[in-house]
Amino acid sequence: MGDLWNSIKEGITTISDFLWTYPLAIILILGGIFLTIRIKFFQFRFFGHVLHQTIGQIFKKTKKKGTITPFQAFTSALASTAGATNIVGVPIAISLGGPGALFWMWLVALIGMATKYSEILLGMKYREKNDKNIWVGGPQYYIKKALGWKWVSTAFAFFLMIELIPSTMVQSNSIATQTEGAFGWPVEITGMVMCAAIAIVVFGGIKRIAKVTDKMVPGMVLIYLAVCFYVIFANIDQIPNVFGLIFTHAFTPISATGGFAGAAVAQALRWGIARGLYSNEAGLGTASIAHAAAKTDHPSRQALWGIFSVFVDTIVICTVSGLTVLVTGAWQEVGGSDASNMINVAIGSEFGDAFGGSFITVFLLFFVITTIGVLVFYGEKQAEYLFGLRAAKIMRIVYIVAVFVGAIGGLQFVWQFLDLILAFVLLTNIIPLLFLHKEIAALTDDYVNRVYKKRTKKRKVQLFDEEEDAS
Repeated sequence: MGDLWNSIKEGITTISDFLWTYPLAIILILGGIFLTIRIKFFQFRFFGHVLHQTIGQIFKKTKKKGTITPFQAFTSALASTAGATNIVGVPIAISLGGPGALFWMWLVALIGMATKYSEILLGMKYREKNDKNIWVGGPQYYIKKALGWKWVSTAFAFFLMIELIPSTMVQSNSIATQTEGAFGWPVEITGMVMCAAIAIVVFGGIKRIAKVTDKMVPGMVLIYLAVCFYVIFANIDQIPNVFGLIFTHAFTPISATGGFAGAAVAQALRWGIARGLYSNEAGLGTASIAHAAAKTDHPSRQALWGIFSVFVDTIVICTVSGLTVLVTGAWQEVGGSDASNMINVAIGSEFGDAFGGSFITVFLLFFVITTIGVLVFYGEKQAEYLFGLRAAKIMRIVYIVAVFVGAIGGLQFVWQFLDLILAFVLLTNIIPLLFLHKEIAALTDDYVNRVYKKRTKKRKVQLFDEEEDAS
């Protein structure tokens, strides 16, 4: 029986590696490039406008239709990506793919901005109100309503609903293992604490989730970045060499050195793209589920947060995590089997081992609670779409139970299917998204011509009047 299971695991791993190294990499990169061209390089041409309309409008109140504020929608979506993937996932990608994996993360992010923008754009246009008068949306809605592909929308919702079970288990296990090693807490205690905290959050619905994330996520991200930047600047002399390694080994193999086992270009590509997607979820369509509840007057205006979130998530947080382990040499000191502790070692090199382990553990605990809270919400919405509101409540319980089971290391065979099911989720979203390119382009042009240019013209008139008054 053991040999049979090992053969099954090897088969799943082989299929997953193939999908993420070749077909999915091609679809994500070429699809992102195609969407970038269709929206006329919007994420680059209007990046200043994106910043002004996102972080520049955080404290601005809006009376537009929606359930939560645009910023709360952003922090809710960011909560599902910022955390374990950025802190632990990036070092793992470097340990398996080498420094070159970071380059492929950047590439996925730059073109992924267009992909995530497009997902949120369509999610906003095709959202609707459920039986509780709450705005709901996401890929399952725009696939069905815009294309009429009911079976594809059903497949997307089903695969995502199932995928979130092992996803929450892996998340909870990662933090339970961390707290046990750092503080000696039994995994059962950590599991129960997480279940209680997550239940309090998710039973309040999207409004309570949004209130929790908009208070916790920004502060946690800023503190984490501050600590990492301190470590990077303490080793600033290593920066030129590190960037040399990143760009060189994105296209050439790297040999074994220290605890690093070496990596081929295919490995850098595979792990860079997979972790890049995990970190910002561009192509999965999940962010549009959270953003569909936001208050806005134009789909594109809310979709700007998608561009900004990819920038924050991958270009900023993932890069800082990667540079931290590279400049300190932790990527060479820590073996691949212990790669999840690489960031602890890197931070510990400047602050002491005790601080490094404790700091990361505490932050992961808070990050994982907010992350799983949003993932449960995503799963509920798929159950609601497929079977109704009662099924959503049942799946909520299933996910919370999965948190505890994952924390104690149970049902690990389910974890093996995570990458494989995630591939199905991506395919059932990205292909319909590409078929809707004309609508994406038309909505973007409408925003540029009717909203952006009107706002720019109004601003120029205001400046002219101010100059006239001054003279």
